[in-house]
Amino acid sequence: MTRESTRASAPATTGTVTTAVPARLDRLPWSRWHWMIVIGLGTVWILDGLEVTIVGNIAGRLAESGSGLDITAAQVTGTAAALYVAGACSGALFFGWLTDRYGRKKLFMVTLVVYLGATALTALSMESWWFFLFRFLTGFGIGGEYAAINSAIDELIPSLYRGRVDLIINGSYWLGAIGGALLSIVMLDTNIFAADVGWRLSFALGVVLGLVILLVRRHVPESPRWQFIHGHGEEADRLVASVEREVEREHGRPLPAPAGEITIHQRRSIGFGLIAKTVFSRYPRRAVLGLSLFIGQAFLYNAITFGFGTILTTFFDVPTGHTGYYFAVIAAGNFLGPLLLGKLFDTVGRRIMISSTYLLSGLLLFGTAWLFGSGALSATTLTACWCVVLFFASAGASSAYLTVSEVFPMETRAMAIAFFYAIGTAAGGISGPLIFAGLTESGVPSETVLAFQIGAGLMCAAGLVAAFLAVKAERRSLEDIAEPLSAARDEAEPTRT
Repeated sequence: MTRESTRASAPATTGTVTTAVPARLDRLPWSRWHWMIVIGLGTVWILDGLEVTIVGNIAGRLAESGSGLDITAAQVTGTAAALYVAGACSGALFFGWLTDRYGRKKLFMVTLVVYLGATALTALSMESWWFFLFRFLTGFGIGGEYAAINSAIDELIPSLYRGRVDLIINGSYWLGAIGGALLSIVMLDTNIFAADVGWRLSFALGVVLGLVILLVRRHVPESPRWQFIHGHGEEADRLVASVEREVEREHGRPLPAPAGEITIHQRRSIGFGLIAKTVFSRYPRRAVLGLSLFIGQAFLYNAITFGFGTILTTFFDVPTGHTGYYFAVIAAGNFLGPLLLGKLFDTVGRRIMISSTYLLSGLLLFGTAWLFGSGALSATTLTACWCVVLFFASAGASSAYLTVSEVFPMETRAMAIAFFYAIGTAAGGISGPLIFAGLTESGVPSETVLAFQIGAGLMCAAGLVAAFLAVKAERRSLEDIAEPLSAARDEAEPTRT
């Protein structure tokens, strides 16, 4: 099945077609085929979490004499972190446009190769400028991953499971963060590895794991939804038919009839001007929602993810080699949030769950800031507070990616993800690490409290926006949530696929 669906295809031919492909995909029960999609595409977030967490935890070691780099901890958690996010924003926009134009599969292969190559070269850093350059390029690759992978996942997973699967996959980042935190403990132990070797091996291990994922990903097919709109209707039909046969054999019963069809004008590409007009003129409320969700979570996560180790060493004298223990705990809270709350996004609904997770995390963070400012917290109790805050914040942050990937038309999906990720992350993710690094480096508790309060305020504001503007997308077809731009009405004698 996979070999047939991934063969080099003939040039696309366009016309008007009526297809049941979306309905056929949505009515599939969960199967081994869907697990293959999840493993092939979702596991890259584990790698992302692994190497980002390693960077946060090795900041103190890189600043020490003998690390092999002339760099300060503030430059690692501030400048390098901001460059990583800037690269991710640029990569999301660049690869997002290519993903909508040339397909999901081509780009989720290319972006992983870029990401892995840049990570490997980061491990070879001998000068600070080299480290900064390849942190930017690593982010460039991961930004493209966000657009290509979230597009493919939403288009391949049945509507009944889309919310929970999307949340858990995005939340799997924190499994990598746990691994990165614990790995950094071993790699920073100078009794095992020299000070200028351990941190390099940490990056190298991530590359090895990434190569395994690359091999698995070769078997993930192109999105049939992308295929039938871009003139590859016959290939889409063959792919879905082969999946249906596989699922029927696995479950031992025939599938029910698909719920409906859609008629579309096929086209090879969509202009950027039409994409922008669609997002901001046709769906302005959804655009405000996407920006609010991304800005709130981007400031919170990029600031805290890159800066938590520095807080522990600055205010609680935790040795640099031990910060990984604390980070593993908050990473576990981050993963458990989407894992345990994900199903509720498909049952209770998007609006209630998105708004409540943002508001709860913001209010709990205000409480944590007050306790920190009053001197009532230790390294252990601060970690416990953050674990609770991020249990809810992680589910909310993952829902931001889910939201922008499902509420805009098919032809704009990857670019919409890229745009909101880039703008929201640029606003919160670049400013967050720079502001947070400056405030925490001073060692003055009141300045760190201010950073906490900014993050909490942005999360609460986004939660209020979601309470009014979130789309009730649970258990609905993507084509029902946002009609494709190529949709045709009252067409005579369309070709059927």
